[in-house]
Amino acid sequence: MTATTTPTPRPTPTAAPATPAAQAHTTAAGVTVARSYRFEVVKLLSQWRIRLLLLACWIAPALFVAGVSAQSTLPTDTLFGRWMHATGWAGPLVTLGFAGTWALPLLTSVVAGDVFASEDRLGTWRHLLVAVRSPRRIFAAKALAGLTVILLLVAGLPVSSTVGGLLAVGDRPLVGLDGHLLAPGDAAGTVLLAWACVLAPALALAGIGLLGSVVLGRSPMGLLLPAIVAPAMQLAQMLPLPVAVRLALPGDAFLTWNGLFTSPAQLTPLLIGIVVSLLWALTATALAYVLFLRRDFTNPTDDGSARRAVTTAALPLAGLLGVTVAVVAATTTATGSGIEQAKVQHSLATEFAHLYRLQTDQLHRPAVTEAQLRTGAACTKAGVQDGAQGPGNDWRCVVSWHLPGVAATGSAVYQLDITADGRFVADGDGPKEVNGYFLVRTPSGDAPNPLWQFDGNVDLLATSPESPTP
Repeated sequence: MTATTTPTPRPTPTAAPATPAAQAHTTAAGVTVARSYRFEVVKLLSQWRIRLLLLACWIAPALFVAGVSAQSTLPTDTLFGRWMHATGWAGPLVTLGFAGTWALPLLTSVVAGDVFASEDRLGTWRHLLVAVRSPRRIFAAKALAGLTVILLLVAGLPVSSTVGGLLAVGDRPLVGLDGHLLAPGDAAGTVLLAWACVLAPALALAGIGLLGSVVLGRSPMGLLLPAIVAPAMQLAQMLPLPVAVRLALPGDAFLTWNGLFTSPAQLTPLLIGIVVSLLWALTATALAYVLFLRRDFTNPTDDGSARRAVTTAALPLAGLLGVTVAVVAATTTATGSGIEQAKVQHSLATEFAHLYRLQTDQLHRPAVTEAQLRTGAACTKAGVQDGAQGPGNDWRCVVSWHLPGVAATGSAVYQLDITADGRFVADGDGPKEVNGYFLVRTPSGDAPNPLWQFDGNVDLLATSPESPTP
């Protein structure tokens, strides 16, 4: 009898316990953009200067608007400043004019201009790379975190200034830049749209800030780059540049939002400005991304150079400017400054007719329509009778109108100061009963005279209309 042997079962192999190094590698490799993004947002919001800016953006505009609205003198040199006593919707527009000049460049400098440079100053790039293991994810997380904080800061400006204006003055109609009245609901929507439109040039400055932060490293110039570029663009906007060059600048949308407050709205310059700003934002961010991936993080001294800043940052943006100028010039019909005699006459006559009806309502006179008034304007510039054009404070206009049942033609004189972006201030020069004094006597007491001094806007891209003359 043969004995049978039962095979001994082999022990099931068990996985060896993971070493601490392997666990660390697995954890590092699993860091996603979302986790890195949350970390970067927390890191930004933990900085004392960001917290102070958040507090200022969400509180200071309300205090400013409420304080100015309670004063007897108003910032009449600011767009919509003269209407701060009349409606609470003028406050966020005054804030918008200030923000486009100073606040938004400062905010983008502090956030986007420092989001990469701070790692150079602290010497923490190696630690961050070991933790995340992907320069692409690091760039995406930092760029998105910077954008989030900028949007959070910018959102406080319109919200705070609107609350301050409505509490101090009230929800009343707003007078547009051509004299037509916007009901409170329409004013609210248009104000919100205007603030949304200036996000495009703010993003362009943010992209420039990211590029400067990557290229210049720990140099303070990276932090200040958006704050330097923005005043340079504003200075260029003050010069009598051709329309094509003006519209090709990435900061043009900081000014052309005022076209939303005419009827019909002057949308073409605004849309061009938004598209140009977004192109600048995408180009600058893409350049920053490429340069960040090419950086040698093993060399602690490799944090930017002047040569690289010129060849890989400034030259591509200069090329983009040249391309946009050529495209705008080829696709638009306006030439020169865009400020022409017929346009000025048409804008002034249209706005005068709207404001005349507003004054008629103040004085409780019989209602009259724009068609009945048949308003016209005749303007000269520095003595030039025909073909006057260009910005300047030497425009003189005579406005005429007709009242139903009255044989005599009414007339009023205005001195116009027109800036290079098409905005003008019309200063009444008589007669006193119409526009020669800043108050009018109404049955309920003295009230501001809407015809005494007012702001207007010339559409730089519009074709020259036929404006009736006296």
